[in-house]
Amino acid sequence: MGKTMIQKLFAARTEPGAPVEPGDIIWLDLDVRTARDFGGANVVQNYREHYGDAPVADPARTFFTFDLVVPPSNIPYANNQQICREWARTQGVKVYDVNAGIGSHVAIEESLVNPGDTFVGTDSHLNILGAIGAFGQGMGDQDIAFAFKTGRTWFEVPPTMKVILHGTPRKPCTARDLTLAVLQRLGSDGALGRAIEFYGPAIEALDLAGRITLASQVTEMGGIIGFPISPTARPPLNPALLPDPDADYIETLDLDVSNLEPLIACPPNPANVHPVREVAGKRIDSIFLGSCTNGRFEDFAAVAEIVKGKRIAAHVMATAVPATRRVYAQLLASGVLETLFDAGFIVSNPGCGGCASGHLGMTGKGEVQISTSNRNFPGKQGAGQTYLASPVTAAWSALAGEITLPEVKA
Repeated sequence: MGKTMIQKLFAARTEPGAPVEPGDIIWLDLDVRTARDFGGANVVQNYREHYGDAPVADPARTFFTFDLVVPPSNIPYANNQQICREWARTQGVKVYDVNAGIGSHVAIEESLVNPGDTFVGTDSHLNILGAIGAFGQGMGDQDIAFAFKTGRTWFEVPPTMKVILHGTPRKPCTARDLTLAVLQRLGSDGALGRAIEFYGPAIEALDLAGRITLASQVTEMGGIIGFPISPTARPPLNPALLPDPDADYIETLDLDVSNLEPLIACPPNPANVHPVREVAGKRIDSIFLGSCTNGRFEDFAAVAEIVKGKRIAAHVMATAVPATRRVYAQLLASGVLETLFDAGFIVSNPGCGGCASGHLGMTGKGEVQISTSNRNFPGKQGAGQTYLASPVTAAWSALAGEITLPEVKA
């Protein structure tokens, strides 16, 4: 029987000849291990308690990435970040500090992780790295301390399901609408404990930003990791790890997206997906652009194309947070940042933004927000109501001051 992509990737990072079948527990060698500002201080504390002053397994493959509350707006985050900085200096570990951006995105941009690599950290959306054919996984503080010390972790090999998308969506639909369509079909637990391989012309049409959007929301489907399988992927997938034609899948799901329409996830959870037209007309108070799901240059450029020469509704507060410093530089050089500013957006420094309490994108009680982030559970982005949608839907809604079905620009 052939092997799936996760089986091949794991087999390349464990003991030679070890069985790598679904349900097997293996020791997984790690190419990269990280901790962020939230949880990083606990990783340091656990490390000191269990390993004292012993050196980490490989300083060149161990990093801190500060991306949640950056720069720190409260004392606990400031203290946590400084604890990590000081310990990192003693260990010779690099810190991607408060100006760098979202750790998973920085890792892709800086080639800290490459197709076929294994990467763990304290970020629940590290499976975003499936977008480049790498394995990423969020883990607890004690697990990451162990990974820092040993350079490995144990993992149970997940079964793999195949999701085949038939047809290609038309504008104004985006990668986010495609992702919401899959989430609508699978729900919050349809991929529970599984890896997913995505196939079809719609997948092959996705650029890196689109693949990142899809891979990041596998968490909300209950999945372990999602791999968009595409011969046109850039960076290219590792050919040695591509699934075999006779690989064994626990389930195959077919989804026709040829007539896809713009979608929106309504409160109280990301799987409560409906067509935008069903909730169109609802007054909004704010929008948030950013997060690991839709914080790339392409996302902001799509918004700028819609709002150029216009102003958002007077009662709407619109915030935008680029994923990384490199994305921010693109916004500056291209004029996109100026367009957003002129339209009335508040543009912040790189980071996670509204996914972190205390940063841009928080809502007050009674506030209605459209967000391009990945979760809208009660309290996740404040006390208000958060709807999840594409940057395009958010842009048209910001102009109208209410949830609005996006138009196709001539």
